[in-house]
Amino acid sequence: MLKKKVILLFLFIFIELIFSFNLSARVGSASVGTFAQTQNPPNPPLLKGGEGEVILDIRERLIRIEEGQKTLKYRIDELDKRLSGRIDELDKRIGGRIDGIEKRMDYLVNLIYVVLTGMFALVGFVLWDRRSALSPAIRRTKDIEEREEKLERAIKEFALKNPEMKDILKSLGLL
Repeated sequence: MLKKKVILLFLFIFIELIFSFNLSARVGSASVGTFAQTQNPPNPPLLKGGEGEVILDIRERLIRIEEGQKTLKYRIDELDKRLSGRIDELDKRIGGRIDGIEKRMDYLVNLIYVVLTGMFALVGFVLWDRRSALSPAIRRTKDIEEREEKLERAIKEFALKNPEMKDILKSLGLL
């Protein structure tokens, strides 16, 4: 009800502006004396049949405006339904894509775990292999050092009994 009153008010203001525009246009084109002689200006085209026709015309226009509003409201509701459907569909598609990305991320994380496990296993194998490969070389070196010490003692004892050997070892700095 309040809407109708506001619309009527705006409509009357609009009509008043039209009347004032028509009067000012006529005043500008007519002389001042002519305006003074005609105190009641002629009816504008809207008021040809009197005030009753104006009210009927206003009523018809208001009815058309209300019908337009109903149509507009219907179109807005339909648009809202379509947009809601599209948004729901888009939400489902995006949700599916996000689920797919999460699965891929899980796969990549598992793959990283496998690679890290392989790297640690390789480092462990290298350390074990080094120790196992070096132990025979270390034993062989110890054996050679022991043998060297025995030979050195034997040569020194022989040098004590043989003066030529003693001179040779002294010249080499071994005695």
